[in-house]
Parts: sequence; C-alpha cells; structure tokens
Amino acid sequence: MGLKEKLIRKGDYVWELPKGTVEGQKVPVVLYLSDTLFELLEEDAVRQAVNAATLPGVEKAIYIMPDVHVGYGFPVGGVIATDVEDGIISPGSVGYDINCGVRLIATNIRGKDIAPRIRELMGEILKNVPAGVGSRSTIKLSRSKLEEVLVEGARWAVEQGFGFEEDLRHIEGGGSLPGADPYRASKEAYDRGSDELGTVGSGNHFVELQVVEEIYDEETAERFGIFEGQVLIMVHSGSRGFGHQVCTDYLKIAVQSLSRYGIKLPDMQLACMPFSSEEGQSYFRAMNAAANYAFANRQILGFRTADTVRRFLGISWEDLGYRVIYDHAHNIAKVEEHKVGSRRKRLVVHRKGATRAFPPYSPDIPEDYRDVGQPVIIPGDMGRASYLMVGQEPSMEESFGTACHGAGRVMSRRQAKKFVKEKGLENIIGGLTVVARGKGTVMEEIPQAYKDVSEVVRVVHEVGIARAVAKFRPIGTLKG
Repeated sequence: MGLKEKLIRKGDYVWELPKGTVEGQKVPVVLYLSDTLFELLEEDAVRQAVNAATLPGVEKAIYIMPDVHVGYGFPVGGVIATDVEDGIISPGSVGYDINCGVRLIATNIRGKDIAPRIRELMGEILKNVPAGVGSRSTIKLSRSKLEEVLVEGARWAVEQGFGFEEDLRHIEGGGSLPGADPYRASKEAYDRGSDELGTVGSGNHFVELQVVEEIYDEETAERFGIFEGQVLIMVHSGSRGFGHQVCTDYLKIAVQSLSRYGIKLPDMQLACMPFSSEEGQSYFRAMNAAANYAFANRQILGFRTADTVRRFLGISWEDLGYRVIYDHAHNIAKVEEHKVGSRRKRLVVHRKGATRAFPPYSPDIPEDYRDVGQPVIIPGDMGRASYLMVGQEPSMEESFGTACHGAGRVMSRRQAKKFVKEKGLENIIGGLTVVARGKGTVMEEIPQAYKDVSEVVRVVHEVGIARAVAKFRPIGTLKG
C-alpha cells in the first residue's frame, strides 16, 4: 500500500498521515486538498513530506498546500518548522530560487483603455525588461555594490531611482531581511549575480498586465485600492543565479556536515545542518542576502514595467497611479514565534513554494493593512486567473501562518512542449498577448501544465487560511 492510500480524511479539505506511519516520523503530515486535487496528488510528493517529518527538531506537523507537487527533497507547496535550539535548517526545503516571490502594483488605468494597443505596449515592455535564460541586466555591479544590494535589498533599488520610498512599507520585511551577510556567499554566486539584477529569468517567472475581473470582498479591495476593470502589474521573479548558487553551495556543505552532527536522512536531497551550528548560521545569513537580492530585483522590474506603461501612454506618475499593493517571498526560511501545544516557541519556518499569510493585527503587517490581514498574492499560470487573498486567524493554528503560492504543476516541461506541438500554441493561449525572447519557455508554461488555480484558491479559502478578495484576468504576459 502506498503512502497516498494511507492518508486519512479529517474534513472536507483536510487529509492526514498520522505520526509514526513511517519509521522515524516525528510529526503528522497534514494536506489541504479538494477531491479533484487529491486525485492529482503524486505519491512521491507524499513521500517527500514524510521524509521531512523525520528531520531533527521538526515541530507540530508538516503542512502541505493544495498547489503541491514534487520538488527537490521537499515538495513545492510544503511548510516545515523546526526548533531554533534543537532543530535544523534545510536548503532543499527552502529551494534553489531563494525568495522567488510576487509583487502586485496598482494603477489608475482601465483595461478598456489599453486593450486596442496591448500588443504594442507589451512589445515596449519586452524592449525594456530583460527576460529569459541568461538574460543580462543593464545594471552592472562591482563586488562592493553587489554587497550593498545583498544587505539593503529593495531600499538599494529605490535609492538608485527605481521606485519611491513609500514602496518599501508594502514589502515583506520592508524589502530587506535582517542578518544578511554578503561574505557568506561564494565567488561563484557573486559572478552569477553581478549582471542579472533587474531581469525576469525563465521558467514560470513573468511580468504581466492584468485586469480586475471579479471582487469578492468590496471593503478589503477598497482598502487596497482595487476596482473592477482596473489594470494591475504583477511581477513574479526571484534571486536569479545568485540564489541558485547559494543553495548549490550550501547543499554541498550540508552533506559534508551530516556525519559531524550525527544526522541520518532518508533522502540526501534533504541534507541539512543544525540551525544553531556554524554551517547553519552561515547558510541562513547567505540565504537572507539572496532574499534581499530578490527584493531588489522585483523592485527594479516592477518600477521599470510601470515606467514603460507610463511613457507609452504619455502620462505622469500621478496620472498612472502607481502604488505597490504588496510584495512577498516564497522559498524562504524565517525565524518566527508560533504556538506549539500549550507553549509559544521560536521556530525556523521553511516555506517552499508557499506564502506567508499572517492574520489581522499581526505586527509584521504594514500598519495601513493591519486590521484586514496580510495580502496574499496567488499568481495563476499563463492565460488563467490570478488572485488576491488576505491571511486569516486559522492560518496560525493550521499552517504556521502560511497559504499556497500558485497553481502547481501537473505536467512536466517536456510533456508541455509535446502538448503544444500537437495542439498548436495559438489554440492554447487564445486571445492572451504573450511576448518572449524565445518560444521554449512559453511552450513549457501553458495553462494545461498547471492545476486549476481557482480550485487551489477555493481550498485555501474554505479551510480558512486566507480569504479571497479579488480575481484578475491576464491581458499581456512577458515570459523569459
């Protein structure tokens, strides 16, 4: 009998693999899935989650979001928290693209006003926003300047003219995570990051123009400045080659340190080190530096895109109405305080392909949003909807304050390309305007390669982790 068959249904959208189902399993695995999404659940994703439940210092439960799919060592859409004193930190449970995340920007423009010129506008964005594998930035950074980026994050970008001071208050952590140490990253990481700041990259990363299609919570939408028919800018990108190299380097260090700390693993992709150890602290500080790179990257990408729209329309910043709604991280490990049993404990919360979703009145939420909850931006796949949600109180009890991060793949990139060749790209993406530097990524990122994001969002809403606020329809997408 496979592990998936051993899952016990605990509610309409809740499944559990009890503690001790597998030898060495310290905590239960809890999954949030509808019947439809349960059918798509991979056996290997359950296995990866159970493997993580055997790690030293793991607390309470492994939580799996409805967009789950197999990842490196730990499933994408997974949440694991470990004790600060006795637990580990796991690079593979953070992911290669450290602080891959999403930024949502509001404008005063209406979709009907740019629809006739959308192809021309997207062509201008393509000229001004580098994207794709190996894309290079016009910003060339010396070692000392890159060190500044790694410490200051989005603030560095604002100080260079890419945005405004008020942008920073609507970024997770103010766009700069504390404890970042640029000296904990390798020369290879610096080499890879020196000319990629302000680039989108490839894969599922994008810059997109979207139109607000439906509003479910008028009061909260108004607080965020969102109205039906409005054009929004969404940016999905991360720490590029710099973050990838940090993960690569510290996975090797983790493997080398296992015997030193007496850690035995069911899967070497979960290689880890005690959080309090020299190796653990070194990775944590390098990871924060990579996260700050990503915050700066999205700051530049969002501002450049908005500036291109503004200049294309020949309007002022005031008329454009540019304002950052929010920017948050995926693929991150953060030290947070959570309730475990009857106690509050400091934990290292790993969110891999998952989004922080703190409820109203959390001190970590921007003051002007504090009474409604943290914005949770859920990007859909190319051609389908994206969503805005807000974190709710049950998230703290049910998922360490975490929600999903997107739709989740169901088709490999190779399968997607084969599907496109059979069906034809135009037949698949319909009326969406897509611009890219090559067709390869577009073929890999077709809607059919992903789960239905609306179903994923519905589960999160029904479980009570986050509440749906609005739905957005893409009208123009830039892919790598």
